[in-house]
Amino acid sequence: MSDESGTQDIPAGSPEGGPRPEPIRFFGTTWVNHDNGYPLRRVGAATGSLAAAVASCLILRVAYEGLQIADTGSFVTVLVVAMFAICSALAFRNIWDGFGKHPDPDRQASLRGLLAIGFVGSLLAYFFRSLTEAPGEKLHREEYEAALREHAKRGARRTGNPSKKKRRR
Repeated sequence: MSDESGTQDIPAGSPEGGPRPEPIRFFGTTWVNHDNGYPLRRVGAATGSLAAAVASCLILRVAYEGLQIADTGSFVTVLVVAMFAICSALAFRNIWDGFGKHPDPDRQASLRGLLAIGFVGSLLAYFFRSLTEAPGEKLHREEYEAALREHAKRGARRTGNPSKKKRRR
């Protein structure tokens, strides 16, 4: 795997002789040519993430009703609702930004708890991105096209056998 682009290099002796696209979760490499059921996969990813977000909201509703039954008071109720709302908004923004650039692993590790609490925002970000493209497709496409250009540029520099090159006099 190439460190710079995230694409996999094919060994020199292989018939294809160029970089391979990086697979995306649920889509594999169908995002390259939008073939092999790519539109159905997008519909499935969008439907699945929206269904999971709705189910998650229903579970949160049950938890809210539990707080009401426990009669914990309005301060605790407001605090819990605000926590889920803020964490969901931050998780949405973090996941959405992650579709356009590679996230910093240290930052991701420090945000793990926040992202777990804001799971509804993460699911909604995945749903909205699935409406236009495979989540992360733009980033992967830019890297893959850059790797293809670099491979073509590298291959265009040396053609033929240098020992058979005619010498200028």
